[in-house]
Amino acid sequence: MTNATAPTGFQVALHAGSDEAVITEVGAHLRRFAVAGRDVVVSFAEDELPPASNGAVLVPWPNRIRDGQYTFDGQDRQLPLNEPERGTALHGLVTWERWSVDTHDDASATLSLDTVPVPGYPHPLRVEVTYALDGEGGLAITLTTTNLGSTAAPYGVGFHPWLSPGPGSLDDAELQLDAESWIPTDDRLLPTGREPLPEHFDFRQPRRLGDTQLDDAFVDATREDDGLSWLRLRGSDGRTAAVWMDDTMGCWQMCTGDHVAAVAARRTGLAAEPMTCVADAFRTGEDLITLQPGQSHTVRWGLRLL
Repeated sequence: MTNATAPTGFQVALHAGSDEAVITEVGAHLRRFAVAGRDVVVSFAEDELPPASNGAVLVPWPNRIRDGQYTFDGQDRQLPLNEPERGTALHGLVTWERWSVDTHDDASATLSLDTVPVPGYPHPLRVEVTYALDGEGGLAITLTTTNLGSTAAPYGVGFHPWLSPGPGSLDDAELQLDAESWIPTDDRLLPTGREPLPEHFDFRQPRRLGDTQLDDAFVDATREDDGLSWLRLRGSDGRTAAVWMDDTMGCWQMCTGDHVAAVAARRTGLAAEPMTCVADAFRTGEDLITLQPGQSHTVRWGLRLL
């Protein structure tokens, strides 16, 4: 581990063959993942904060909650609005917390966090995430969350890697996504229903991304014979940065960054987010997980350069 004074704390470096990754103490972000020098994700510098949730762990909800308000077990709750321009509570509660590095060897690391109950989410959780390189171009991530409290807790989880198109532009990259349906949204990027894929968002067969703008969720994930659902971004160099998720997750979010606040993140990569639920699940109940006292929930996903 290096540089505890970096904005994101200690930097946990992993190496296996030509694979390398860096995990941050603050937020357990995946700051870098590269294979033989070719970026799989869009990285950020050690002296920077993640510009657009790069590599973030999204617990206990991914995406956003309308007005930060929801009702659970008959109790009305209010979360802080950390996306004021849209009036939403965005990306959970663990992004800016210091995690503990529990184990660390050359190729893998496990970090954990015990969350502190807050008025809008009065549930203590223990979150453990393991990052493991396989030395063959792959990084596998396993996350387990346990409800340490005495009451049931609403729960969802997601992750926020930005896939790199390599040395070429995002417009020239070829995109393929294993999903059958699209979640339309309002002007606050909150869901308004579920529809078959419109033609301009149909990437079931790989095709050039071009000038398509995305900040959209996709559901009804399809899976290959091994049970994995994939999102693949093939750069103009012929290499493919890919994300997979197993059947513990069933939703994808894709974002080209055209309208994110960080100008440097606009169309430099593709946010390729595996999730258990889409936006506003605390209000709609759609795919929402209820963690009973003492209950644990585990998800698995990963990245690969093909």
